[in-house]
Amino acid sequence: MLPGVGYTELLFIAVIAVLLFGKNLPEVAKTVGKHYAKFKRSISDVQKSIDVTDAINAEPTDTATSSYDYDDYDEPTAPKFDPPPAD
Repeated sequence: MLPGVGYTELLFIAVIAVLLFGKNLPEVAKTVGKHYAKFKRSISDVQKSIDVTDAINAEPTDTATSSYDYDDYDEPTAPKFDPPPAD
């Protein structure tokens, strides 16, 4: 069941659907079901293409070459201060 939707709400929706569509309700439900399935399929295809793109663009993770033997400290960019010579 949908979160936040109780039996009373579902009954109310069913009564409204019967009043609006009457004899055409099975056809309307079939059409809505087809469109919902098509939508889910499209979302799944987009998800798969995103996953494939992420896998292609991912950097290789070779554990033998990816060691952390570098330091996190940057080299100083300012020159070292030398005091002026005393006269």
